[in-house]
Amino acid sequence: MHQTDTVQSEALSVAGIALKDRQVLLGKRRPGGALSEKWEFPGGKVEPGENPTQCLIREFREELEVDIEVGEFLTEGWFRHNGTSFRLCAYRIYLGSEEFVFHEHSELRWFALDAVPEDDLAASDAGLLPALRSILSQPEE
Repeated sequence: MHQTDTVQSEALSVAGIALKDRQVLLGKRRPGGALSEKWEFPGGKVEPGENPTQCLIREFREELEVDIEVGEFLTEGWFRHNGTSFRLCAYRIYLGSEEFVFHEHSELRWFALDAVPEDDLAASDAGLLPALRSILSQPEE
């Protein structure tokens, strides 16, 4: 099979980066499915007519039943899934609560960036780590 340089389609996906004490919040996907038991930054695919902020708010409500505020754009990466090329944009988010109801995840946990379980991290999200480490190494204002 040959890879082509032509992108058949590109979709936008977003990740919410919650920060607390220089740690990031990761969710562990429930068993089953393509990301079975992989850690990820919560988020999802932007639907038609939706912007990244609206998507993150919807995804956090659907997956965790929590309200968030969406902050600044942090970084982006790219990945392919089932023949579709995705642009993954990461935004800082602020949690309205840490009382989560799990629909897609079996747990959520705070990790220092140097302790993120990279071997068990979704490949799409692993591409965000270098930039996030650089951002978090900056002194806080």
